[in-house]
Amino acid sequence: MKKTILVFSALIIAVILLFQISKYSILFGGIKTELVITCIALIGFFVGAYFNRKINRPQEATSEINHQKIKELEITSREYEVLELIAKGFSNKEIASTLFLSESTIKTHVSNLLTKLDAKRRTQAVQIAQELDIL
Repeated sequence: MKKTILVFSALIIAVILLFQISKYSILFGGIKTELVITCIALIGFFVGAYFNRKINRPQEATSEINHQKIKELEITSREYEVLELIAKGFSNKEIASTLFLSESTIKTHVSNLLTKLDAKRRTQAVQIAQELDIL
């Protein structure tokens, strides 16, 4: 997080400096306005392309799912399906619709998962599951 803040801070400072330098260059007649605008647009394009490439980089190969740990925690296949959908950000209603179950059944599965993973919230359950390599 600190690296991101530093990169964006440096980027903002660089853009402000570029604007100030271009303002003085235009005032003293050294550079035409069109050239300054073109330079700023090109810099913006390349910075955007860099961040787009960085964000859309394919994910590294994830580790194998620890099926033994799933058995140890006694997570049923249906509970595991619910856990996967929770990790995707689905609500109880969306999970119920996807799995063709009632919302109260999903609530029971979620409650069982929270107990088995010793979690207090759904997000914490997903985090614990990822740490245990079961997601």
